[in-house]
Amino acid sequence: MHPSHVAGEKYIAAIVDGSRALAMLLPAFGERQSAQDVLATVDGLLFTGSYSNVEPHRYGGEPHEPGTLYDAARDSTTLPLLRAAIEAGVPVLAVCRGFQEMNVAFGGTLHQSVHTSAGFADHRENKADSLDVQYAPSHSISLAPGGLLQRLACGANEARVNSLHGQGIERLGAGLAIEATAPDGLIEAVSVENARAFALGVQWHPEWKHASDALSTAIFRAFGDACRNRLRMTTSYGASSVAAKQG
Repeated sequence: MHPSHVAGEKYIAAIVDGSRALAMLLPAFGERQSAQDVLATVDGLLFTGSYSNVEPHRYGGEPHEPGTLYDAARDSTTLPLLRAAIEAGVPVLAVCRGFQEMNVAFGGTLHQSVHTSAGFADHRENKADSLDVQYAPSHSISLAPGGLLQRLACGANEARVNSLHGQGIERLGAGLAIEATAPDGLIEAVSVENARAFALGVQWHPEWKHASDALSTAIFRAFGDACRNRLRMTTSYGASSVAAKQG
């Protein structure tokens, strides 16, 4: 089997149709492609979900149980790139694994199995269910007053989201602000304090049928607007482009 670099169509469609931007795939080549070269090429970065997890040594965690999926090449690509993008003022949207990468990139840690951590619910999907059931709204989230996410939700205090993850934020990374929490207190969304451009991470999957959900629509629209603003600042012509990365 030949090694491949792929991104789920749902992410690409959300960028093309929801953010109205040109989608491009960024291979996971780590230092073989410098962060500065990448950032000189794109107007925004979407860090997607994946079945793999961030390797525990990246945040000082204990080795996980055998059979856990990891992607060292993705880690070596996304973790430095995410920080570099935010420092350079390149818009960032991070989803699920990307959300966890954002926390690790800022020095935070992860629960490796939320469902075995005291006080937390089981946030995993039932893989035997149809995709429509797996990605259906599963629980509510409380939106932080005055935060970016609440503004995107037109001032609402709560929203309903899907839940398809086994890991989650344990210790919040330095410089991150909590944007939403689940009923059990698990952090569900963060933003980067004092970021020069749009920088939002969400634990759920807003890309799934994004057009049918008002908050998902607002997230991708705001991300696309930020990418176009970045484009206007860097060049007077061309189409906005967003690199979607999945392991």
